Formats: sequence, structure tokens, C-alpha cells
Amino acid sequence: MKFMNAAILVVATLLATVAHAETYQLGKHYKEVQAKTLPRNPGKVEVVEAFWYGCGHCNHFEPLVQAWKKDLPNDVNFYQVPAQFSRQWKIHAELFYLTKVLKVNDKVHEAIFDSIHKQREPLFSESDQQEFLAQYGVSEEDFDKYNDSFMVRRHLKMGDEQIRTWGISGVPAMIVQGKYIVDATSAGGQHKILDVVDYLVEKERKLMMQ
Repeated sequence: MKFMNAAILVVATLLATVAHAETYQLGKHYKEVQAKTLPRNPGKVEVVEAFWYGCGHCNHFEPLVQAWKKDLPNDVNFYQVPAQFSRQWKIHAELFYLTKVLKVNDKVHEAIFDSIHKQREPLFSESDQQEFLAQYGVSEEDFDKYNDSFMVRRHLKMGDEQIRTWGISGVPAMIVQGKYIVDATSAGGQHKILDVVDYLVEKERKLMMQ
């Protein structure tokens, strides 16, 4: 009886896997990027989130992303790229890269969303940004040193080129292995985006093992 139950469980798992694979289709639940790019680390599956701090949809999606990335396997490399579709978007992109250069992004990333969407502090001015980051141990000297620095400008340029190369027109959007884009429209809702991403990660993992 135990053997039979185990066999039934295996079959059920296989059927679920097949059903899952049939559910997500290219051109329906995800699409190809405008121009493919190579991952930073060729030995891992790369997942990128394109976002904007001022985007309400990104704000709602961020808790899902944070929970999802906690359980990422070692062969998946995840990072975020802020889109720069307007001057306001670029200001927030500069803030993102500044926190990266200052090595405080892990501490302040979610707090920036909260400041903008909960406290209604848009963080557009340098003085507001400096005051905000001071709460997390960033001195005025370090802020002035790295704000609008070569490293921040370099990241801005590279990030903008990436977004344009992929042909992204809206956020939040997830890009897998520099090949595929998944967003709420294609996936059928924000709550399904990461399911499609997981499917594509597994798809790319199998290709790498061949």
C-alpha cells in the first residue's frame, strides 16, 4: 500500500509538472525581449526586475519579490534595474544607484518605497534624499562624495541601455536570462508573474545542463 501511495504521488507530481509546463506559453504568458543580452554570470540563471520607486504597481509587487528572492537557489542570480522613462524616474534611479555605491541598498530599498507611497515623501530633492539616508548612517560627507559621482553616472548609463535594449515599456517587469520578459499583463496578474518566472528559470536551467 505504501508503494502504491508513493507511485500515485510521483505520477501526480509529474502530471502537475506537465500541466504547469503547458500553462505558460511564449507569446501568451511571456514574450521575447527586443534584443537578447548575455547574463553577467554565464554559470547562473539571471533574473532582473525593472522597476520605478514611484510606481504604485511596483510598490505592491515589491513584497512579493522580497519574499520570493529569499528562497532563490544558488544557481539563480537576481538583481534590479530602475527604469528611466522621465526626469522623475531618473532621479529615483540615481537614488537607487547611490545607495548601491554607498552599500546601504539592502537596508533602505523597501524604506524608499514606504517613504514615497506611505509617508508621501517623494525624495526628489537632494536635501530630502540626504536627510532620508542620514537615518541609515550615511554621513553628509559620504552623500556629497558619491552623489552624482562617476560610478553612479556609469550605472545610470548602463542601466538605461539595458532597459532600452530589452525593449521594456512598462514596469514592473521581470527579465529572465536576457531572453524573456514577464509582466502582469502577460502573466495574468501580478500574483502570477513569479510563477512564470520560476517556470522560465527551470527552462533555462535545463538548457544549461545539456
